This record gives sequence, structure tokens and C-alpha cells, in this order.
Amino acid sequence: MFTEKAQAMGIKIAESIDELLQEVDYVMLETQDGHLHIAQALQVFKAGKPLFIDKPLAASLADVCLIFELAEIYKTPTFSSSSFRYITPVLEATSGKKGRVLGADCFGPSHEEPSHPSLYWYGMHAVEQLFSVMGTGCKTVSRTHTNDTDVAVGVWQDSRIGVFRGMRMGDAQYSHFGGVAYCEKGPVYLNDNSDYGYPGLMKEMVNFFRTGEAPVSSETTIEIYAFMDASTLSYQTGKPVEINDVIQKAKEAAQKELLKYKIK
Repeated sequence: MFTEKAQAMGIKIAESIDELLQEVDYVMLETQDGHLHIAQALQVFKAGKPLFIDKPLAASLADVCLIFELAEIYKTPTFSSSSFRYITPVLEATSGKKGRVLGADCFGPSHEEPSHPSLYWYGMHAVEQLFSVMGTGCKTVSRTHTNDTDVAVGVWQDSRIGVFRGMRMGDAQYSHFGGVAYCEKGPVYLNDNSDYGYPGLMKEMVNFFRTGEAPVSSETTIEIYAFMDASTLSYQTGKPVEINDVIQKAKEAAQKELLKYKIK
């Protein structure tokens, strides 16, 4: 149905990524299965086409690191982001008008897909929103998990605290996002997501395709996925988990995997 509607509007449907690459200057990788993204992205990297990859970026933190390693090797501009980074209240909180962000609580749906790590499938939207207002520098994560709810508490290196709440019950499991950024000059409520941040994301993507400059760094995205991985280890072990330890192990695994590609 979708394909037929696209064709009716004069949009050409390619039969493969290779065929697509002959027709376009830029690529948006929208495949939902993160397991497929390395193989698909590699074709784009080899062609040197700037690439946006939708969530989940990959199906493991090691693969997230590997994708950015490959992008660097092939010198291909690449980024990934949730649109919730660009909702109006997030932009207000990070504008500086209310001073420095002292902490934040963010909530959203967090239903899971068994083939992907916990939170990667949908919880990452509210996690990215949390990092959008807090910035990077999260040191440790502690998570409480039940069948219906996850609460992950991150402590940043400057002692600020950021909280993620993911829900899998009632209406909240579908499209209810929100939260609050605690700023020096008062709170900013993050509940106006009527456009889900898509206009802002589209604007950033167009600028990215024109300039080759990613609006979200690979280091930021790696830390976001590391936060989710560390939170899972936390509820499994019952202890806070150091994010840098998780990142280091993932990068080591990515380097070992990179050897299989035999890139000269």
C-alpha cells in the first residue's frame, strides 16, 4: 500500500541499496531492525554518501561503536538522533534563557522488542531527550525494573542528577512523553511535543546533508546507548554501573569485529 502510494506520486522505488546509491546524493536509513544497519550502512559509507540512521542505531553498543568506526574510516558524515531532541521545550531549556540546567526528569513509552536490548526499541526517545537537556558526562547509572516500569537514575560527573522513567502500561505506553528540566531560573516543562520534534530534526538533517557537519556527535550518541546498556546491567546486578566501563568494553569489541572487514 505504501509503495503503491509513493509510486503514484512519481517516486521511484529502487530494488536494492546499490541501485539507490546510483540515484541519490544523501541517504536516510530507516530500516527498523538495528541488526541490519551495519551491512546497510557499509554500502553507503563505501559510496561516500552522507548518512542519517534512524533509531535504533544498532542492536548492540559494540555495533554502535563499529558503525562510527566505519564511518570514520570511509570519511562519510553520519549521525543518528531521536526527533525528541528537537521539541520546542528542549530547545528552550538548552537556550540558556533560564540559566544552566541543574537536573532533569524525562518520561515516555518504553515497550520493548525482544530482539533488541532493553530500552533501545522505544525507551531511547526519552533517554535522548534527557541527554539533550543534561548534555553528556553521565558517570553512573542505577536502574529499577518491573514488568510495567523502568526508572534509571544517572549521576553526572558534576554531581547533577538526571532521571529516565519508561512506562509500559495504560495510555502512557503509547505516545505520552514529557518531563521537566530544572534550570537556575526556574523549571522548563517538556510536555509540548505536539509535533514530536520532526520539523526541527528535518531542519538539522537538511543542514547536515548540505554541510556534512553532524548536529549530534558520535561521542554523544555512544554515551546515550551506553546509558541504556549500563542501566540494564544495573538492574541485573543490583548495583550502579560506570558508563565509561561499558563504553570501553564496547569499543574493544568493535575493534575486534573491525578486523573481520580487512579494510586497508
